[in-house]
Amino acid sequence: MAIATINPSTGKIEKTFEAHSAAQVETILDRAHKANAAMRATTFAERSAWMHKAADLMDADLELLASLAATEMGKTIPTARYEVTKSANGMRHYADHAEEYVARETPVEPATVGASAASVIFQPIGTVLAVMPWNYPFWQVIRFAAPALMAGNTGLLKHASSVPQVALYLGELFERAGFPVGAFQTLLIEGAAASKLIDDRRIRAVTLTGSVGAGSAVAEAAGRNIKKSVLELGGTDVFVVMPSADIAKSAEMGTASRTQNSGQSCICAKRFYIHEDIYDEWLEAFVAKMKATKPGDPFAEGTSFGPMATEQVRAEAHALVVDAKAKGVTVLAGGDLPGGEGWFYPATVLTDVTPDMSIYREECFGPVACVYKVSSLDEAIEFSNDSDFGLAASVWTNDQAEIDALHNGLEFGAVFANGNTASFFGLPFGGVKNSGYGRELGAFGIREFVNIKTVWQA
Repeated sequence: MAIATINPSTGKIEKTFEAHSAAQVETILDRAHKANAAMRATTFAERSAWMHKAADLMDADLELLASLAATEMGKTIPTARYEVTKSANGMRHYADHAEEYVARETPVEPATVGASAASVIFQPIGTVLAVMPWNYPFWQVIRFAAPALMAGNTGLLKHASSVPQVALYLGELFERAGFPVGAFQTLLIEGAAASKLIDDRRIRAVTLTGSVGAGSAVAEAAGRNIKKSVLELGGTDVFVVMPSADIAKSAEMGTASRTQNSGQSCICAKRFYIHEDIYDEWLEAFVAKMKATKPGDPFAEGTSFGPMATEQVRAEAHALVVDAKAKGVTVLAGGDLPGGEGWFYPATVLTDVTPDMSIYREECFGPVACVYKVSSLDEAIEFSNDSDFGLAASVWTNDQAEIDALHNGLEFGAVFANGNTASFFGLPFGGVKNSGYGRELGAFGIREFVNIKTVWQA
């Protein structure tokens, strides 16, 4: 797709950008490569000061950045402000904690390995290519960039083509804050060109958040070149409600999860498994909440959620609904493509979803909820695990034995009890199965892109 700002509220092109030429890409790669030596020579204290400065710059630019997110991908102003602030605070977290996350370790007594000294140290691996999506245009990048830079690596950002102004801002941010020239740069290139970059020996690793298809292409290129890769590829995440749960709260939180970011969130609920004892009561409350949402202008007060980010994303989500309707699904809310300009879509609730419907297994990246009745905890776990994806799950019950069973039985990278799924600075984030591999965030995330080196001395 073209590299352009296309306002999803109107469908109109606001600004276009030329892709970097081969010569420009070469200059950027060379600059990153040279910056590795400069970064290795810096201390944690220096990098921490620069990272704090970068966070302060984002805080100072809060309104500008929130407006960019609303304009480029339709995020409401309040949620855009929250994302920018979270990103700045995430940078501060790694500025303050990265050194302890990669501190020298002594896993065994040196004498047991015939040494006077033996330990493990963590060193930067070099330039990491980050292929990032549009749905959280700041946070998705920062949760890679902050730990990677604090570990002493350099980064290259290939952002989604639909958020070029965000990409360019982030490509300048860290140098403005004091990091060495070339430590973090943006590449304005198409997706196919990003996969080819992995062949370049100056790229030492790659991380991608995106579709299974894109992840497969990146993993293939990384494997061919024997380079580390981390993939976060989305999910058809679950929301399980058992009889002891607070029905009103769980219905409210389920609505928030399904309409958050206009339904364009990898870790938010898409499949709802409700115990039969409370199914009717819960469904009535949930449908009422979903119908009460107000999609609209992301800049307007009172808007529940804005338009979908691109015309294609809306078309793909609606195609899944149309397919389900043709095969007998029950539509309790939404489900129709609205008229008028922009890429809006209503909060939609579907029941009687069957395996022959595409939406039963495919990820629907829009404000569409599929609700199922289950007869037991074991059935909820079985149906939840019957998926090619496994990113995150939200479960609602006040029975500790059920919470323990769900934590242990669900095949997901994260299971949240009595709260919506989220990413936190100090906790690992990532999935299993087709949701990808590797982890972002926390000590596990920062160690994905370091050389874990054993040092031994006689």
